[in-house]
Amino acid sequence: MKIAKQLKDQNVCEYLLYMWQVEDTIRAMGCDLDRIRTSYIPGFGLSEDEERDEVNWFENLIRMMREEGCTERGHLQLNQSTLMLLVDLHQYMLQSPKQPFYSAAYYKALPFIVELRARGGKEAGELETCFNCMYGVMMLRLQKREISEETKTAVVAISHLLALLADAYKKEKQGELEL
Repeated sequence: MKIAKQLKDQNVCEYLLYMWQVEDTIRAMGCDLDRIRTSYIPGFGLSEDEERDEVNWFENLIRMMREEGCTERGHLQLNQSTLMLLVDLHQYMLQSPKQPFYSAAYYKALPFIVELRARGGKEAGELETCFNCMYGVMMLRLQKREISEETKTAVVAISHLLALLADAYKKEKQGELEL
């Protein structure tokens, strides 16, 4: 919870990837709060109060995952809503003549997005494809698996686009974004 709050304030794209990882962690732990409490949360080195808050947060996430039917796959509605906010902002940024750097980053990443969507086999929007790519690469790195040069090139373009989007989201929240 503490990490999620910090990320949401600092970089909404990193926050969303983190939340996807939390969902997968919950699944890997069998949606078992006791298991998460004893074998996962202690690794954070939290105070007693922080640990209690973290356990409550995980308990709520597990409850939501069960209620929303995403204990095996898929994403919580709160994460889907965050993605939809980013999709809307992405569209506004592309339409704005005041955001030429964003449009340039988008068109640089677009060939990679198109290729990834074609390979993906499921209908996913452009931004979801970007997040799926970044999440997949993150998982490969955690597993210490090799990442192709082609994928590394795509990640550079996509991560630049997402960094600009995260910055725009932060500016919008602060009332400083010009569209």
